[in-house]
Amino acid sequence: MKEQRKKQIAILGSTGSIGTQALQVISEHPDRFEARVLTAANHWEMLAAQARQFKPAAVVIANEQHYEALSEALADQPIAVYAGADALCQVVESSEVDMVLTAMVGFAGLAPTIAAIRARKAIALANKETMVVAGELINSLCRQYEVPILPVDSEHSAIFQCLVGEVSPIEKIILTASGGPFRTFTREQLADVTPAMALHHPNWDMGAKITIDSASMMNKGFEVIEAKWLFGVEPERIQVVVHPQSVVHSAVQFADGAVKAQLGVPDMRVPIQLAFSFPERLQSSFERIDWFSMHDLTFEHPDTARFRCLALAYEALRRGGNAPCIVNAANEIVNRAFLEGRCRFLEMAEIIGKTLQKATFVSKPTFDDYFETDKESRRIAEELIA
Repeated sequence: MKEQRKKQIAILGSTGSIGTQALQVISEHPDRFEARVLTAANHWEMLAAQARQFKPAAVVIANEQHYEALSEALADQPIAVYAGADALCQVVESSEVDMVLTAMVGFAGLAPTIAAIRARKAIALANKETMVVAGELINSLCRQYEVPILPVDSEHSAIFQCLVGEVSPIEKIILTASGGPFRTFTREQLADVTPAMALHHPNWDMGAKITIDSASMMNKGFEVIEAKWLFGVEPERIQVVVHPQSVVHSAVQFADGAVKAQLGVPDMRVPIQLAFSFPERLQSSFERIDWFSMHDLTFEHPDTARFRCLALAYEALRRGGNAPCIVNAANEIVNRAFLEGRCRFLEMAEIIGKTLQKATFVSKPTFDDYFETDKESRRIAEELIA
């Protein structure tokens, strides 16, 4: 019997939360998957350790200042070492790569994702900002190059799973949200929230940026925008439902009123593995639901007065054009400013809203427009913080 070829996977952002869990999935199925390329932004020591363990053909460190240190750390290994943003785009074009997991954080994931699509690589999408910023462009490129996108976000993976085999149109997407660590806080309490408090998510183990976004509910707003482009539904048919237990990962309602939901324990390795193996489901050692320990599954309306970031995401989606790009850029700036103590929790939404009003609106943005919008919006947000 002919041995099955291992799927060769490039992991963009292998040292982050999604990247490290993707490597755990590869470790669980060494007969099926192989890490062909690993990349990181700054964590060269961790990248070197991963490279020694998983033996990729190449590694890329985006920050060129770390190139020499990384090269020296891997000098005794038969691994090509590259550095810089251009290298991220070039490395995914390798003929040996079958799938690219876009696990980078923020706007930086856009260019390498586009490069991978143009090289006709299947995309396991964990970098939601790609679809937030340029969803229309990404969809157009995927059609042109006949490239599939397999969602990795737990919510979008859940929706994707609910739609497999369905031919009827979607009546409504129910996008669940944990509500984050401040779900029950009053506005007065939110005014005194610290970064340390915000970094403690009740259900999910994520990187700092996405954990802060979850606390402000901007992450959920971005997922609304992502869902619009992934599943072709208008904002009015995407309903955010706060579900603190994070057991129902999302659901789809159809024309006859039937609802299909996907349930599971909060474990990102499950949607990562499915994206790698689809349409097959592979055996795993991951934790299973204990049905008899779940005494309550509760559902609430989101409060967009307290968590204005969610409302701003809907506003940007309705405006269209480059508005989501503006919101994303401003959010990346305020997110970092909050972590650094330069911006208070409630000020994040205020600055994003003001940036959305001040930045140049482009109704039909080109690829270059997105980069100009990103640059301008970051500048405006920084000025507002200062």
